[in-house]
Amino acid sequence: MKKTILSGILALGATTAPALAETELSIYTGWQTAPHSRVEGDYPGTGAEFDKLIGWEGRSFEMPPYYGIRGTWWKNETLGFGLEFTHTKVYAPDDEKADIGFSDLEFTDGLNIVTVNAYRRWPGLWADGALTPYVGGGVGVAVPHVDIDTTTGIDTYEFQLTGPAARLTAGASYSINDRWAVFGEYQFTYSSNSVDLPDGGSLDTDIKTNALNVGLSLKF
Repeated sequence: MKKTILSGILALGATTAPALAETELSIYTGWQTAPHSRVEGDYPGTGAEFDKLIGWEGRSFEMPPYYGIRGTWWKNETLGFGLEFTHTKVYAPDDEKADIGFSDLEFTDGLNIVTVNAYRRWPGLWADGALTPYVGGGVGVAVPHVDIDTTTGIDTYEFQLTGPAARLTAGASYSINDRWAVFGEYQFTYSSNSVDLPDGGSLDTDIKTNALNVGLSLKF
């Protein structure tokens, strides 16, 4: 799934670059957290309802790490469009997941947010023209890798398409030369996740993430 998304981002640049002012391919990592959200649903095998406020942990620098990839087509000096994939992560603390009968409750081979974005930038505003602030936002889907195990031995370990997602981004890039730039940004994501569990089970949760990103862009 991740290889397909990366291929799509590369294809975006390859197919549009000849006719456009600028295309960028960017990669980033950083520090990502997630505030509390409510988890509710039907327990697999019994149908018993559960409802719990979970204090998610991001653990950005543990394997697999937090990261993102995006391709951006700048239609002109100020307006751009793009496709972005972010490998966000959330873990439920041990005591909180145990309270509702789970031994594992996490989306850690990615909460995996994929969006189509629009951007506004202000090129060459500071630092003798090298620093460019920008803002952006997009809508798309969440495709998490669901890792949920019950204390009764019912396991779910698979990718699922769980619902709509959105992101907001604000940052600034610094041009090293005509082809390379570094950037720093704040990014917020939201996803509404409806997860299918075995034996009639289900889990629903809306997850928000906050991240401070640093990255590298190739312009062509």
